[in-house]
Amino acid sequence: MTNPAPPPPRARLIRQGEPGNSVPLDSGRPLSIGRDPANQLCLPNASGLSRRHAEIRSSSDNTGWVIADQGSANGTYVGRQRITAPHPLQDGDRIQLGRNGPVFLFQLEPATALKSTAASATGSQATASKPSAAKSTSGQITSGQTISGKTSAARPAPPPVLAAQAAGSAPAEIDIGGERIGLDRIRSAELRSLALHPHIFSWWVLVCLGGLLLLPFPLVFWPLQVAALAGAVLLGSRKQHVLVVVLRDGLAYRRSFSNRITALSHRNGIRRALGQTVEP
Repeated sequence: MTNPAPPPPRARLIRQGEPGNSVPLDSGRPLSIGRDPANQLCLPNASGLSRRHAEIRSSSDNTGWVIADQGSANGTYVGRQRITAPHPLQDGDRIQLGRNGPVFLFQLEPATALKSTAASATGSQATASKPSAAKSTSGQITSGQTISGKTSAARPAPPPVLAAQAAGSAPAEIDIGGERIGLDRIRSAELRSLALHPHIFSWWVLVCLGGLLLLPFPLVFWPLQVAALAGAVLLGSRKQHVLVVVLRDGLAYRRSFSNRITALSHRNGIRRALGQTVEP
């Protein structure tokens, strides 16, 4: 049986001039960059940026990272070279989106930091799995708790979410599209209502203009125009409600709802957990 290929080294994008503003890269999810809200890294106010400008993903052999331009108008540059095909990234590469657009630095995370993190996690797990010498006299077993001078048998501590819920406080993390996101990573939660058929009025005008050819037959023209108008009003009123959760590192998660009340309840629930103002 063939062992799966190891993931590429962990890396992040750091915005030039803002060392604290970085975006971690995930080998399982390409990082799309642009002005469109559907991008993983949305920069709506950046000059020279296309709606879908570039994408950073793991290489085909899963040993590194590459950046690919997505047909942007002003191009993508690595160093001073404009790329025309997927370009491999090296530690410290300077990435500029457009000639006058935002600049990011590609940085690999030090291997020593990863090893120390793994060693720390292994040591913590070994400590948590080591049972203590005695049990509590009441028969209740709780991790790290001392009862009547005797330490109870150790048991792995509950996850942060369960611990917070047991204490009656807000959960430490929430579920967005099947992914657990820590509340300390969330910056804002917004609700956007988008028309499902934004061009329906143009189609109604075309139907009416086509109906002018039937003017000699008003009994056909007027019912056609009324039916087209009713269809335009009905379809034009349909909307899709998108909950946008923006993280502090610039990433955005989106979830679509057909019902506005349901979308509002999700948004308000996140805002309450963050301690933010809940709007109607």
